[in-house]
Amino acid sequence: MRIGIDLGGTKIEIAALDRTGRELLRRRVATPQGDYAATIETLAGLVEVAERDIGQRATVGVGTPGSASPATGLIRNANSTCLNGHALQADLSARLGRPVRIANDANCFVVSEAADGAGAGAENVFGVILGTGVGGGVVVRKQLLVGANAVAGEWGHNPLPLPREADLPLPTCYCGRRGCIESYLSGPAMAAEHARLTGQTLTPDAIARAAEQGDAACEATLVRYEQRLARALAAVINLLDPDVIVLGGGVSQLERLYRNVPQWWGEAVFSDVIVTRLVRGRHGDASGVRGAAWLWPVEDTPPAAQ
Repeated sequence: MRIGIDLGGTKIEIAALDRTGRELLRRRVATPQGDYAATIETLAGLVEVAERDIGQRATVGVGTPGSASPATGLIRNANSTCLNGHALQADLSARLGRPVRIANDANCFVVSEAADGAGAGAENVFGVILGTGVGGGVVVRKQLLVGANAVAGEWGHNPLPLPREADLPLPTCYCGRRGCIESYLSGPAMAAEHARLTGQTLTPDAIARAAEQGDAACEATLVRYEQRLARALAAVINLLDPDVIVLGGGVSQLERLYRNVPQWWGEAVFSDVIVTRLVRGRHGDASGVRGAAWLWPVEDTPPAAQ
């Protein structure tokens, strides 16, 4: 059995999967706000109760905001700031008395979708989160690519390729740089630009609905978004040449992206043919917790049971 935990800023979700990926249980509790020690205890308690209910020891994987520094093992860049500067993996492993694997939420998303989701069976999968932020992850031959600096797939903090007049001035990103992909392609970025240009305060979903009803300003906002997404993904295709790109997050629900973005990205892909598929994630909000569970390969047995 494998257990996955999705550690979010407001909620913690746990799921247990069998060897085939069938879900055995899933539960959700509130995240202790600003309390690292209480967070560790909550995580451990969820694992212990799940194992008691299933009657079996399990491997444990955790999806977390931010990532662990390869130099120190300490969490960095987490929007749940109480995690930053702490050795989450080591502390939870010590509390549970067994090894624990952790990965950031975007990596867990792509692991889930490559294992038994929209990217199942593909050799090279790039996963994208288009939500309040923009994250990414890479799975090659069913193995998560972490990288020497533990930042593989972090395309959201690359500059937007080939900025055009409509992309200027380069927006400032929360990371301190200007012109990051995230500062154009996150859901809040789309809404903020639309408000700046039109005076309308609308969510991405509302923008899409208005565009369907013939609102020219909303249509223009979506076309700008799709062209930027196409350029950003073209750079990924040129570098990684994935079989499939899987989208997750709130903005991924816009069906028109899957029709329109592949029509635009050909302008920047260095190939005479493009067979990369752009698809929506199969598991939706469950991909984070499922991907955390899949951080342990099927053939691995629970370390404490060996």
